[in-house]
Amino acid sequence: MSRDLLTPDWRKVFRSGQRALVSGLGAIALLLAGVWLAGSSVAQELEPASQDNPALPGPPAGPNAALPPLRLPAGEEPAKPEPPKGNILHLSAVLSATDAQPLHGGLRWRVFDEKPELDGTHALVAESYDATPALTLRDGSFIVHAAFGLAGATKRVTIDAKGGSERLVLNAGALRVVGMLGDTPIAPAKTQISIYVPERNNSEAKLVANGKSGDAIGLPEGNYHVVSTLLDPQSNGSVNSTNSVVSADLRVQAGKLTDAALRHRAATMTLKLVSGPSGEALANTSFTILTPGGDVIREMIGAFPSLVLAEGEYVAIARHNSNVYQTNFKVESTIDRDVEVLAK
Repeated sequence: MSRDLLTPDWRKVFRSGQRALVSGLGAIALLLAGVWLAGSSVAQELEPASQDNPALPGPPAGPNAALPPLRLPAGEEPAKPEPPKGNILHLSAVLSATDAQPLHGGLRWRVFDEKPELDGTHALVAESYDATPALTLRDGSFIVHAAFGLAGATKRVTIDAKGGSERLVLNAGALRVVGMLGDTPIAPAKTQISIYVPERNNSEAKLVANGKSGDAIGLPEGNYHVVSTLLDPQSNGSVNSTNSVVSADLRVQAGKLTDAALRHRAATMTLKLVSGPSGEALANTSFTILTPGGDVIREMIGAFPSLVLAEGEYVAIARHNSNVYQTNFKVESTIDRDVEVLAK
């Protein structure tokens, strides 16, 4: 471009552009200076702690680092867990009104709502097998029932915010019957104890309980008829009742344990059909045991079946290959032996 083209007006424009460029570069320089000062301030904050420059709290150093303890604002305490809502009803039971100590076991407690349902039943609201339970209930009225074996008592209770304590009198005792064979106690698996409530002219009018020898059964105070039946367990797992049956009339008193021993007189007999005395037992033989009056006691099949019989006299009939043989024998208590039927 020739100098002649740079007229005075164009020179003014050129000088204005130079001044604008210088002003822009100055602004950029000031901006960079501000960024440097800010970085310097942050660096000072991240310097190691000292007495003049204490450290500020920050996040944990890693994923497993312990979190700082939670601090509540001054004057506030941690919230305490709320106690269970409801009222506490303490229950206990005694056998008789004169008992000082409550029962320590064998009880079943049930609490029902006093207000009946539409069908007339009462809703069960609480249940416990503890001897002296503490039950949480709402305000209101309830029916409390305590069961001890076959004995029981019921009481209506009303409970409010103060809670309550109730003791029920069962007016009951316990009965424990032990079966004996001679002077030896019979294994529980070999006896059945049946307890009846007698009525006039019928000692076994109402069966109320079945148990084993040595069981203690809770019963309301009163009179009972007890029957002990000797059982005859078989090798195949079945159990047969024998004709050895002993009974007694007993009275249960409230607050007392009544013990009774029922003595059986019986023995185990092993049957054999033999060709001669002390001979080999013949297989595939069927036996029928009768009383002298002809009542059938038991029918059995085998070479030498055995059974338990009450003390007394019997008739044994053996059938083998369409032949019938017979013998009479006597059972003496606790004397187990073989009964041989001669095949002739």
